[in-house]
Amino acid sequence: MTEVTSNNKMQLSEHLALPSEAALGHSNELDGPRLSPHFTLGEFTKSNYPEVYNIPSHVAIENMKRICGWLEILRDRAGTPIIINSGYRSPQLNKRVGGVNTSNHLTGCAVDIRCSGIEQAIEYAAILIAYSKEIKQDYDELFIEKNKYGRYWVHFAVRPKENRRKISFIKT
Repeated sequence: MTEVTSNNKMQLSEHLALPSEAALGHSNELDGPRLSPHFTLGEFTKSNYPEVYNIPSHVAIENMKRICGWLEILRDRAGTPIIINSGYRSPQLNKRVGGVNTSNHLTGCAVDIRCSGIEQAIEYAAILIAYSKEIKQDYDELFIEKNKYGRYWVHFAVRPKENRRKISFIKT
């Protein structure tokens, strides 16, 4: 596990590098409700800070269901289970992990997908871009990110409207 600094604050890059407990096969009562055939509410709301309030609204749950449609396609085309590092974040959790106050995670519109390396991150991004073109629907953000420990993930966001189709490589 990642060490927490003396003032109990974990850096955002450290938080995003860790898979959810649900993705690793552990479960609790939040894992049960399914957002789609292969993704649960628990996977989207887990964090390394169980003491921090992180319960989504009904609107955020609908947003998570929308993004799960994309994740199901990604899972099918990549031929591998998708591990969610971070999904929905309450304002309290977002602040705790050092997220920006305009984050799509706050509305349940974003997900951070664990990758084994840069090749898998590029593969995931290519699948999501191709699917966007195929269905003629934009996404809001598609970022390949790398933290100081060399771990990669894909940040992917889809809003109900006004998607900006932002693409970037980011080193945190």
